[in-house]
Amino acid sequence: MKAKALRDAFGEALVELGRENEDVVVLDADVSGSTRTKMFGDVYPDRFFNVGIAEANMMNMAAGLAACGKVPFVSTFSFLACLRAGDQLRTSIAYPRLNVKVGAGYGGMSDSFDGPTHHSLCDIAVARSMPNMTVVVVSDPNQTKKAVKAVAAYDGPVYLRLSRAEVPYVLPEDAPFVLGKGNLLREGSDLTLVVTGVPLARTMEAADRLAKEGVQARVIEMATIKPIDREILVKAAQETGAVVTVEEHNIMGGLGSAVAEALVQEAPVPMEFVGIKDTFCESGPYDALLDRYGLSVDDIVSSAKAVLGRKSRVR
Repeated sequence: MKAKALRDAFGEALVELGRENEDVVVLDADVSGSTRTKMFGDVYPDRFFNVGIAEANMMNMAAGLAACGKVPFVSTFSFLACLRAGDQLRTSIAYPRLNVKVGAGYGGMSDSFDGPTHHSLCDIAVARSMPNMTVVVVSDPNQTKKAVKAVAAYDGPVYLRLSRAEVPYVLPEDAPFVLGKGNLLREGSDLTLVVTGVPLARTMEAADRLAKEGVQARVIEMATIKPIDREILVKAAQETGAVVTVEEHNIMGGLGSAVAEALVQEAPVPMEFVGIKDTFCESGPYDALLDRYGLSVDDIVSSAKAVLGRKSRVR
């Protein structure tokens, strides 16, 4: 299957955006070769700022640029964006609702061999808990480019979670990207799989495997974690009666929590949570890490079967 690293798609999208909008500026904390913002810097050196290893300062600089009418994209590894620079992200950007876009690279376990200090397992929880912050997690290369343009056009702070990983093209090329809207990728009446980010391809494979066993799984890709698409979730819960969430994040505070919060108010159904089970993760090859820490296709299939069992007991 054709694939591309999401960080490459991000870098290419920034170059295209810079061509379309002269107010776009990019800041990076000395990792532009890794985050691929170097692509923008090579083409637009007067609008690119390498601030050095100073993530907190970078957030404050971006806030100032936004206050002056620029559209700043700041980029670093996601664990640094939400934790080391968390105070500035909250106080200088989210609180005054400034128009800063945070390109949070190397999400999840995609910084494979740098281990637990560099894996980003709680960033979605941190970002979505900040008032005024929109949170987006992209799933494939085409969507990444569309998301960059969409968040640039949106007036307000956005946390855009990216990945180092090479990811298959799963979504249709003409699939729209609309902030706050989920994508229905597969119809199904037995249960719903809600997925965000890199595990999309594995989730689609799990749905295929379930179908061979006579289980029809609806698949919803949820790129916007906040604000979440309550309408598509409530409809799916009411029509299928069971939900499994799939995310490359701690099962606490991320997509699963956001979906549960939405459904418990309007359409409570049995749920299972596929993700990292509240643990730090080791170094290793990326796909092996996904398998080891609860994100294999088998994990998704077994969770689907578990929730179907609970669904039958409820009925």
